[in-house]
Amino acid sequence: MMVTDTQRRELADTGYTVLEDYMGQAMLDRMRARVEQLFAEEGEAAGSEFRREENARRLANLVDKGEVFCEAIGRPEILELVESVLGPEFKLSSLNVRSANADSASLQPFHVDMGLLPDEKGYAVCNCVWMLDDFTPENGSLRVIPGSHLWGRKPQDVLPDVYATHPDEILVTGRSGTVAVMNAHLWHGGTANRTRRERRALHAFYCRRDIPQQQYQKRLLRRETQAALSGELRRLLALDDALNDELSAAGSGQSGFLR
Repeated sequence: MMVTDTQRRELADTGYTVLEDYMGQAMLDRMRARVEQLFAEEGEAAGSEFRREENARRLANLVDKGEVFCEAIGRPEILELVESVLGPEFKLSSLNVRSANADSASLQPFHVDMGLLPDEKGYAVCNCVWMLDDFTPENGSLRVIPGSHLWGRKPQDVLPDVYATHPDEILVTGRSGTVAVMNAHLWHGGTANRTRRERRALHAFYCRRDIPQQQYQKRLLRRETQAALSGELRRLLALDDALNDELSAAGSGQSGFLR
């Protein structure tokens, strides 16, 4: 697959673009299987490396937990689109799974990731949502306000109710295996899952190299995992980056909710 001019333009203008059926069935099956295996193995501790959330299951630190996740973060088409947002100097910030529980109040507030706004250097954050299940209007799909990444404001500083439906919001839907790439300054949030089945997604979150990682990869990854990584992935994870060590040792772990 090649990234198209239309996809680049959508990402620049609306703040997101959708890669339909990007994963392919084999990768989708491998990722689903590993995700469910991890949920079973980790039990109540699942997601504890980052954060837990009412009405949703989470997994975190996924670079350390399977080859399929390492494959996902380094896909060239994904990195090309991330670079179009952040420029060439970026790194993986975190890699998590969020599963909106069936029949749950899993609505998230409108937010921008890590509570960050663009600065004099430009955009700082980009998020890629890998749809492990169909995203439908009923099952907790992503809602966004197109163009809001251009406003330079946080939703909690503007909206009287960040949980309320916004007149300009749209739902980002797609078949399982689809990936949505999003400028994470875009106002966005998950919606409530009103169906009888969970809705799972992998979130690959990237940031500029001068921003702390949301999850400090060098601290989280086991030695054997780090030793097995290619040079390209080591750079993407900022494992040999003194600036990242300085930034992330004290500044990681931030969520975007209401910051």
